[in-house]
Amino acid sequence: MSRIGRKPVVIPSGITVTVNNGVVTVKGKAGELKEQIHPRVAVEVKANEVHVTRSSDDRPDRALHGTTRANIANMVKGVASGFTKKLELVGVGYKAEIKGKNLQLALGFSHAIVFRAPETIKIEAPTPTNIVISGFDKQLVGLIAAKIRSFKPPEPYKGKGVKYEGEYIRRKAGKTAAGAK
Repeated sequence: MSRIGRKPVVIPSGITVTVNNGVVTVKGKAGELKEQIHPRVAVEVKANEVHVTRSSDDRPDRALHGTTRANIANMVKGVASGFTKKLELVGVGYKAEIKGKNLQLALGFSHAIVFRAPETIKIEAPTPTNIVISGFDKQLVGLIAAKIRSFKPPEPYKGKGVKYEGEYIRRKAGKTAAGAK
């Protein structure tokens, strides 16, 4: 059996998990998340735990087993405490600021980039070179962070761009002077 899929998901107090017609619904103080479950995987709520079982030992079923359990665990953690991603802006003149509900980015283009996040996502700019994205849906938080990073991904020569906090940018050597024959 899958080592991840076989572990039960513990439900903290204040969180409710229900399974109805193949849809798992997780409600908590932060919000509500729903996910359609594959028919080859069964989900049961017993006492304060969620148990995930699979129909056979085929390779696709084993993959679905662990993935489904991990997704449910992320849903429970998200509505309980939430998720955050941090981005850093590296480059002269690169800055981020919040204007109303929009994130305005100056990334060396001739125009400012204005990004509006979904209602369930909170974006902050504690300093002009840092962005904090938080929300209760792990997939959506990661998607928004990747979208903002895609406006100006870090380049390998000077390392300028938008990068995740703690991300290592592999640097390349530039062109050398002529005459090295």
